[in-house]
Amino acid sequence: MALQLPASIGRFNLTVRSRPVVVARRINTFAALSPPPTDAINWVETTSGFFKQDKRPIMLFDGVCNLCNGGVKFVRDNDRNRRIRFEPLQSEAGKMLLRRSGRAPDDISSVVLVEKDRAYVRSEAVLKIMEYIDLPFPQLAFFLQLVPLFIRDFVYDNVANNRYTIFGRSESCEI
Repeated sequence: MALQLPASIGRFNLTVRSRPVVVARRINTFAALSPPPTDAINWVETTSGFFKQDKRPIMLFDGVCNLCNGGVKFVRDNDRNRRIRFEPLQSEAGKMLLRRSGRAPDDISSVVLVEKDRAYVRSEAVLKIMEYIDLPFPQLAFFLQLVPLFIRDFVYDNVANNRYTIFGRSESCEI
């Protein structure tokens, strides 16, 4: 069957031919036995226990990355009031909090800051962490927020994608 359009539209001669479309369906006979999809789980509710006793935000970091471990040590040294908690992305709690943040449980590409009601990733997470630690970092974060997000994330992604090459990797989490 051919759909005929006017013989020429401008200089072009258009003829569209359609073919029957075959859609293959694969039926899963064990659908009732498979676990529910992870989208069906309310991860905010599931992980709410992390914030019942302790309301402080949780910084998720790559536990085997030397740059990330150095960042955690830096934040600890500059957070005299201990306003941030830490959890490696590779831990079970870290994987659950990643899901809460809308990320895949095996995604170790970014630092994530999880608060009770919100999560921050990439450069936004770094700036938010800077707001929690001691002077002069909250003021520096304020000025860095003036840099457009796409530029901040571009710089962040370039460092994050090359962090093992530049800073190295450890066998286990040092924190």
